[in-house]
Parts: sequence; C-alpha cells; structure tokens
Amino acid sequence: MIIRKMSIALALTGAIAAPALAQDLKIGFVTTLSGPAGYFGQDARDAFNLAIEHGGGTLGGAKINLLVEDDAVKPGQGKQIADRFLKGEGVKLFTGIIFSNVAAAIVPDILEGGGTYVSLNAAPSELAGKECNKNYFVMSWQNDSLHESAGANATRLGFKKAYLVAPNYQAGKDAIAGFKRFFKGEIVGEVYTVLNATDYAAEIARVRASDADMVFHFLPGGAGIAFARQYAAAGLKLPQVVSGASADSVIVKAVGEPLLGTAVSAQWSSDLDNPVNKKFVEDFQKKYGRMPSQWAAQSYDTALGIASALKANGGKFETNAFRAALAKADFQLTRGPFKFGPNQHPVQDWYAMKVVKSDAGDFVLKLDQKILSNHTDVYGKDCKM
Repeated sequence: MIIRKMSIALALTGAIAAPALAQDLKIGFVTTLSGPAGYFGQDARDAFNLAIEHGGGTLGGAKINLLVEDDAVKPGQGKQIADRFLKGEGVKLFTGIIFSNVAAAIVPDILEGGGTYVSLNAAPSELAGKECNKNYFVMSWQNDSLHESAGANATRLGFKKAYLVAPNYQAGKDAIAGFKRFFKGEIVGEVYTVLNATDYAAEIARVRASDADMVFHFLPGGAGIAFARQYAAAGLKLPQVVSGASADSVIVKAVGEPLLGTAVSAQWSSDLDNPVNKKFVEDFQKKYGRMPSQWAAQSYDTALGIASALKANGGKFETNAFRAALAKADFQLTRGPFKFGPNQHPVQDWYAMKVVKSDAGDFVLKLDQKILSNHTDVYGKDCKM
C-alpha cells in the first residue's frame, strides 16, 4: 500500500512538472539538408546549435527546442512541414529556409498563421518591398544586395564587358538584377539555367563565343562546383567575379586550383577581425571538424539576433515584444556592424575576397578590402508597415 501511494505521488509530481517542459520555446527550422546544396542547411543547423550551446542550452534565457526538417528544395514539401509545425506543434517562431522559391511558398503561410519568420538566408525581392511584413525579418541580405556587391567589385576591378549566368528562379532573377544595378560596364550576354543543373556545356560555349572580359554567375552549392570544374575543363581563362554564394569555402575546397584568383564578395569572411567572429570560427572548427561557410555564419548571427530579442523580454517569446526588441538590432555579430532598414532587411558592409593558396597548400578565401559600407537594398522605400 505504501509503495502504491508513493507511485501515485510520483505520477502526480510528474503531471505537475510537465507544463514546465511545455514552456520551452519551439523554433521551426525548415531547411535544405539533402541534394547538391544539402551542406547549406547542414552548416546552418550546426551553427544554430552552436549558438544554443554557447548560450548554455538557451537563446537569451529561453530553453530552445529546435525542430529541424528537410525541405529538399521542394516548396510543397516545405509548406507541409511549416503547416504541421504551425498547427500541430504550435510553433510561432521560424527560420532556416535556404532557397527563395521555398521561402516564397512558405513564409506567407507562416505570417498569415500568426508566426514570425527570421530569415538566415533566402530573401526574395517580393517580400522586401510592398509585400513586407512586420513579423518578417532578414538577417542575411536581400537577394539583390548579395550580387550588387559582385557588380560593385567587378567595376572596382576595371572590367568592361560581362556575361551573366544564373538559375531560372526568383533568386537567380534577383542575382542578375542586382549585378546589373552596380556594374558600370556592358552586359554582352545573359542566360538562365535550370535550377541545380549539372551540365553547363551550352552556357560555357556561349561565354566562349562572346567578347566578354569576365563572367558573373550565381550557381550555389553543387551547381557551382559543377560549373567551375566544367569551366576549367573547357580551357576558359576568362576571369570570374562572383558573390560568396558561388564560391563559398566548400566550393573553393572542392574545386581547388581552377578557382585560384577568383574575385568573390560577401558580407562575411572567416578572417574578419572581431571577437565574435574569432570565437565562432574557432569553436565551429573544434566542434564539427571543418571550416564554417557563410551559411553557417549567417545562421549563427540569426541565432544571436533571436537571443538578443528574447533576452530583452526575460527569455519569453511574445510576438509584439519580440519584434520590437529584434528591430533595435542590439547585438554583435560575426560580420561586424549591422542594423535593420525600414523593411527589416540588413544595412551592412560588404567585402571583397580572393581565392588564394594558403601556406598549408589549401585553397581558401582571403579578405581583401571593404567595397560597400552601410549598404541596403532598393526595395525598402516601397515597404509600408
């Protein structure tokens, strides 16, 4: 009888304690973990978890339950995951999406469902202007801005005629538009490819036949690796000027020598000299045994942003209070200076880098110089919240 009473008491104690677990903050992390670009999501997931670890298992005092699932670059699959998180798991805070076609399908549903989305990567132009939303923040860039930096870099380097290559989806269109906006030379040709194509023989032949003095391409992940290898195999020596999405640390390591000297631009570099970045790069390498990519850095920064907003509200998530705190951008990031523009997209610096061979014989990205300061996107003027 005594044992029975003790069992009942323990059961009741467990029942009373259960609600405390329910107070853990769930974050829906819908990302790309499979396919040629799967390492984007893997790096983003790992860096976000590292930020939670740095917070002692919390972000801003909130114990985090990170719900991670693979969208496989399929908008329909992403929508199903987000819907289940919203309606089945009661998730109100989301991040993780890599590709803009997936974001365009998912983010409006999240916002209409009462959720808040903080982007660590994808930032299509449609959501930056007239369709902006008070519960939608971007911690990475607006798509165009990433490639505006490449256009500015190409102009700085003195190129006069450019050939442009990008995949035929929203981010590819934003990439071409962004490059054109800041390149002062002539566009002698442009072509849109199938998303995640693996054969670029036709595109490379067009570049060869043109009178371009450089080529710009937005081909992230496995597509970028395939293009760079085929470009080298075709014997083309035409300089490449690209954004970090087309020559991240993974692509540079995989391709090696053919990318030597390639001009790259991004808002982050592993060798940026600030305390947050140094700790992030060192701890990421120590924990995961590899160099972090820009996808990892953006995710870590996103976690830091979320942590700052939660800390300002005592570790609790409430939509209006969270939004007000995050908008203040009261945090230090791996990339240095940062604030939000009127559409809650970044205002930040951009840097030129170059692919070099290290003393150890590895091919890496080396910081060159700042090329844009306090740069933001062109769509904020159309955002009315």
